[in-house]
Amino acid sequence: MLFKSIVLGCDHAGFELKETIKKYLQTAGISVTDVGTFSGESVDYPDFAVQAAKCVQEKTCDGGIVICGSGIGVSISANKIAGIRAALCSNSELARLSRLHNNANMLAMGARFTTEEIAIKMVDAFLTTEFEGGRHIRRVDKIHALTNC
Repeated sequence: MLFKSIVLGCDHAGFELKETIKKYLQTAGISVTDVGTFSGESVDYPDFAVQAAKCVQEKTCDGGIVICGSGIGVSISANKIAGIRAALCSNSELARLSRLHNNANMLAMGARFTTEEIAIKMVDAFLTTEFEGGRHIRRVDKIHALTNC
């Protein structure tokens, strides 16, 4: 695995899927930082997505996974943090391409649209795919330049 440490963050809708992914990562020997939420009680997804993104930004974790009902809210929230490239994915091929072409450092997913089996396949693809570099470096640099727009 390319990532040795992962931060997990979710809202109430993503809680159960987060717990499944956490167990999977721990079994695979990946260090996990869980910033919550820690129950199915209603919470606001930006609070947890931003906290997870800041762990990645500050390099206390190699990468992150954020989950809400649709995945949209956590991906938008995480991407507000400088240096974060959170990719909302719905299958393992998109997760692979998010790393290969975009050097994504966070994976976002929607718990209401993702089975546990597909989630684990996405996590595997995300954690094992290297950034291709080459022509994609220029494009990722352009994404980062947008931070100051």
